[in-house]
Amino acid sequence: MTNPDETIRVLRAALAATPDNVDLRLHLADLLRAGERHDEAIVEYRAGLKAAPSHVGLKLGLADAYFRSGKDSHAGVVLESVLAGGDPPPAARVLLARIRLREGDVPGAVAAYREALDADPSCEEKTLSEHLGVRPGAPDDDEEDDGGEDDGAGEVFEGRLRARGPADGDPDEEHAGRRIERPTIDFDAVGGMESVKEEIDIKIIQPLLQPKLFEAYGKPIGGGILMYGPPGCGKTHLARATAGQVDAKFLCVGLSDVLDMWVGKSERNLHALFQRARRSTPFVLFFDEVDALGASRSDFRDHSMRMVINQFLEELDGAKESNDGVLVLAATNAPWHLDSAFRRPGRFDRVLFVPPPDAAARASILRVMLEGKPAGALDLEKVARKTEGFSGADLKGVVDVAIEEKLRAAMKTGRPVPLETADLVKAVKKVRPSTRDWFATARNYVLYSNEGGLYDDVAKYLDL
Repeated sequence: MTNPDETIRVLRAALAATPDNVDLRLHLADLLRAGERHDEAIVEYRAGLKAAPSHVGLKLGLADAYFRSGKDSHAGVVLESVLAGGDPPPAARVLLARIRLREGDVPGAVAAYREALDADPSCEEKTLSEHLGVRPGAPDDDEEDDGGEDDGAGEVFEGRLRARGPADGDPDEEHAGRRIERPTIDFDAVGGMESVKEEIDIKIIQPLLQPKLFEAYGKPIGGGILMYGPPGCGKTHLARATAGQVDAKFLCVGLSDVLDMWVGKSERNLHALFQRARRSTPFVLFFDEVDALGASRSDFRDHSMRMVINQFLEELDGAKESNDGVLVLAATNAPWHLDSAFRRPGRFDRVLFVPPPDAAARASILRVMLEGKPAGALDLEKVARKTEGFSGADLKGVVDVAIEEKLRAAMKTGRPVPLETADLVKAVKKVRPSTRDWFATARNYVLYSNEGGLYDDVAKYLDL
C-alpha cells in the first residue's frame, strides 16, 4: 500500500522543481485535505490559484478545506465564485447545502442539495440525505403545490405566496406622498468622499444642470449609481445630499415598500414607485440595502422573487417608459450578493466604493456631532488620528460614550461638565470600529472573486 506521507513528500519535491504545475499542486492539496491536514491544504490550493485564478477544482477544494476547518464565511466566498461561473459542478451545490445546514438554514440547504441531485444523482451523500430528507428522484413538495390547486377559498397558491390578493386599490396611490422629501442639505454637508461626489456629479448632477451639452453627446438625463462599503459610512446621507444638490424630490425605498405577500403585488409596488418618480422629475429614488431586492436570481428557487428582480431590471432600463430625469441611487453593504445583471450599462453602471471617512472627514464629523454640547478647547484632529477605520456611526458611538461619562459627573454636581479632548480619546478605546468585520469579508472577495476588477478600490484601500 502506498504511504500517503511518502507520496506527499514526492509531490513537494516535484513542485519545488516545477512550482507552476497546477495539476501537481491540486493533487498535493487534495491529498493533504484527505489526510485532514486542512491548513496545509489551504496553503497549496491558494498557491495553485495564484497560477490559475479560474481553476474550478482548486476553488472547490479550497472551499471544502475552509469548511472542514470551520471557516464557513471563507468557504462561502470561494464557493460563490464557483457558483457564479457557467455550469458549476454539482459537488459545489452539495458543499453549499452543507454550509447552509451548519448555519441553520435548512430550507436553503434542501434547495441546494435538491439542485445538486437533479443535476447528478451520483453525488448523493447518505448522511446529508438523511438530515435533509431528500433523495434522488424524490418529488419536490413545493412543485406539487405549484400546480394551481384551488383551496376552496378562490385563492391559488404559487409556492409560498398566494396568486390572488384582496381587492387592492391603485398601488400608485398607495405610494403617493409616502416619505417623499425635499432635502435641504447638499454636498457641502458631506465631509470627505471627494471621489464619490465627483462621480455622482458627472453621472447625475451635471446632466441636469447642463442638459443641452449632454444631449449633444446623446447622454440621457438620469441614470443609476450603486454605492457599496461598510455600514455607517454615510451612503444614505450622501444620497440625500445629491437630491439637495439639484433641488430634487427624494424617496428612500426600503424592503417593506416593495415586497408583498400577494403574487404580482410586489412588482406593481415597484412599478408604482418608478411611476411616481417619472411624474415629478427631477426625482432621486434611493434604494437602501438594495441587495435584498436585487439578490442573484440563482439564489432563489421561488419564482415570485425572481419576477420581482426582473421587474426591477425592467424599470431601470426604462424600456417601456422613459426614466429621463429620474436619478436612481442604491446602497449595499454586500455587493457580492447583487445580481450581476444590475451592473450592466444603463442600470447601475457606476459602482462606487464608499470607504470609512479619512482623518479630515472624521474631524469634521466629530465637530458636527459636538455642536451645541458643553465642551472645552477640543483637539479634534488628535481624536481623528486615533480613530483610523472608524465609520460615522462608530464616531457617534465615541461621542455617546464620552457624554455618558460626563453625565455621571454632572449628575453628582448638578451642573454640566465640559467635554475635553482626553474624554474623547478615552472613549475611543472603548469603541471597536464596526468596519473590521466588513473588511474581513470583503478581503476574501478581493482575493478570490475579483476577476472582473469590481473590488479593485477595496484592494487599493486594503493595500492588497
